[in-house]
Amino acid sequence: MRIDFHASPQPTLGVEWELALVDRDTRDLVSAAADLAERATPRLEHPDRLHQELLRNTVEVVTGICHTVGEAVEDLTGTLGVVMDAADELGVDLMGAGAHPFADWSHQQLTDGHRYEELINRTQWWGRQMLIWGVHVHVGMPERDRVMPVLSSLLTTYPHLLALSASSPFWAGQDTGYASNRALMFQQLPTAGLPFTFDSWADFERCIDDQTTTGIIDSMADVRWDVRPAPHLGTLEHRVCDGVSDVRELAALVALVHCLVVDLDDRLVAGERLPTLPPWQVQENKWRAARYGLDAIVILDDRNRERLVTEDLDDLLERLTPVARRLGCDDELRAVADIPARGSSADRQRRVAAAHRGDLVSVVDSIVGELRTTLGR
Repeated sequence: MRIDFHASPQPTLGVEWELALVDRDTRDLVSAAADLAERATPRLEHPDRLHQELLRNTVEVVTGICHTVGEAVEDLTGTLGVVMDAADELGVDLMGAGAHPFADWSHQQLTDGHRYEELINRTQWWGRQMLIWGVHVHVGMPERDRVMPVLSSLLTTYPHLLALSASSPFWAGQDTGYASNRALMFQQLPTAGLPFTFDSWADFERCIDDQTTTGIIDSMADVRWDVRPAPHLGTLEHRVCDGVSDVRELAALVALVHCLVVDLDDRLVAGERLPTLPPWQVQENKWRAARYGLDAIVILDDRNRERLVTEDLDDLLERLTPVARRLGCDDELRAVADIPARGSSADRQRRVAAAHRGDLVSVVDSIVGELRTTLGR
């Protein structure tokens, strides 16, 4: 199977931000996506910036093609302001987190559409439990044959992004003990989770051909890897991050992904052999970051050296600073260091729960409030 990659001459950006819809009084999930879209879409300058997703309790705000982190965040917040106005009229709030702290998955309604029906028909119990939300970052790649080496090397920083964004410690009214329960929930779907890695684009094409021939997937849209090529867009899509409730943190995470991809691509072009990890170490690092968040000790290399993820992050940010200056996101990249200083969303949610004797309605209040505050609402 030939898969054409429509290369991007510049490292452009695209961001997709999934948000849950919660009732203003009960703080439970509410299946209001269709009503919200009906109100908001006619008011948007770009109606295609608002999407409905698998479940009716979810909307997704997306950017157009952007060149800087600042442009992408302005695009998102402009759309989100219109959506939030429409949500206010419906008595609905937007929640940016990897999971809802107490909602019952069995009460959620599926969005109409053949593709979603097929997904649930195939995945059954696991598919219906996907009350999870994330942030996806696309970065344009200038050459098809550089996609797979960069993808493989990105997996060395997988735990850093997951630990920083972790925002799903609670599930069905319980503290899971994980910083990101979403990361481990999502990988239960048959085509989700860590990507396979390939030595060449031709190897990737053979994999997709095999999966299509055997009925595992119908199209590339069914490949739900945590990091994946998006050939029709000419991008590498980074899908590691949990949902985000703070616009400043969103900008910081997008900047980190942008700088990582551009840095690795530059080093590849310069003839450097990019760092990689064996798949068993990548898998272990994902689990450690999901379990322990910013307290995770991650494996650095195939010599089994280990280090606290936040300590390694300090060195990573220093190395990426020249790239950030070139990309115009120096301020946003520096803001990455603010996340460990104040705690991840998972840490903050647990602090709220402890302060309110385990009341998870208060946790939802805090998540909703963070989004409103950082949007100046």
